[in-house]
Amino acid sequence: MKNWIPILLLFLTLSSCKTRNAAKNNGKAQDSTVVITDDNRNPKDANEPVRDKFSFYEHVVVPLKFDQIKINSKVNVETGSFIPTLDAVIYIENDKKVWMNLQALFFNVAKGIATPEGIKGQDKTSKTYIDSDFDYLNKLLNVNFIDYKSLEKILMGRTFVKISDSQFTLTQNAQGFKMVSNANQKITTDEKTREYKIELNYDTNYDLLSVNLKDVLSTDELEISYSNWNEYNGIRLPKNVKIIIKGSKSSQILLENTKFDFSRMETPYSVPSSYKKIEIK
Repeated sequence: MKNWIPILLLFLTLSSCKTRNAAKNNGKAQDSTVVITDDNRNPKDANEPVRDKFSFYEHVVVPLKFDQIKINSKVNVETGSFIPTLDAVIYIENDKKVWMNLQALFFNVAKGIATPEGIKGQDKTSKTYIDSDFDYLNKLLNVNFIDYKSLEKILMGRTFVKISDSQFTLTQNAQGFKMVSNANQKITTDEKTREYKIELNYDTNYDLLSVNLKDVLSTDELEISYSNWNEYNGIRLPKNVKIIIKGSKSSQILLENTKFDFSRMETPYSVPSSYKKIEIK
């Protein structure tokens, strides 16, 4: 099962978590139309309340407009066992699919595809494959709320948890914006409820810098950080993504995006008849 870690954890960011479209969070984002004051333009080092919340929510929750994007990446996975640096091609069709091909030393080693219906992956080194919903990916990440759209958002560096004015406190300082949950955020999926403490940090230009989710009833914790943002084809995207999974077992994924392409490409996926299916428990 160790060979599946790089495939499925990459599906994590690797859509754009943690909140499923069907997940039930308390509260909805409430916009404010208060005009920005001089204090907002020149915030002090200490965190201060944000008066113009409308501008903040307008930038961080509005869906990203794109048709497709191809991302070439260098991937390093740390699980306690040796895994060589992987070359990845990640192709995203908005709201439709995330397709991925992984190479090691110029040899194809794995391929996968995620759609709103679930995830499929094959490991060429062991000649095995999986065909599942998102439960397995959630188990690997120690959470319960990842669906297709949250995976897509994670890959694109967009806010992937549900944020609301009533459930979070929004502050601002010289470094940017911070959102911290006022109370434990309950997320219910398939009759399973978990509670999280959530913190999000944004740059002064609203680029997402980090998201931390901690399960209040266990040691499970997920942290995703983004850096080296640039604009490509009119869209701001991060070149570096770090995913840290903490719990009874800890893992880390470092994703270095080296190229972005917005042209359409073919995404073949089929499983050889000789491959053995792995049943997910």
